[in-house]
Amino acid sequence: MMDLRLPRFDWGLRVWACNDIFNDGTYPGEAEGALLVAKDSPGEIVRVGHHEESNMPLYLVEFANGMVVGCLEEEILPVEGQKP
Repeated sequence: MMDLRLPRFDWGLRVWACNDIFNDGTYPGEAEGALLVAKDSPGEIVRVGHHEESNMPLYLVEFANGMVVGCLEEEILPVEGQKP
């Protein structure tokens, strides 16, 4: 059994989207390639999970536009002192 990679962020943390986030085909009700969240959009982590195959933390983030999107650590930054 492999050791779980611990998440850097916790639920309830306010974050920014580092880049535009597009539908990779896994977001229901939106076309593949559709823009889900624009760069610099604010959001809040509402759940922290784990992707077993890649052993990476996965963050469910509710963004200001109402979209709730699964994000990797490199796709988000904490708001505190990190606003671009």
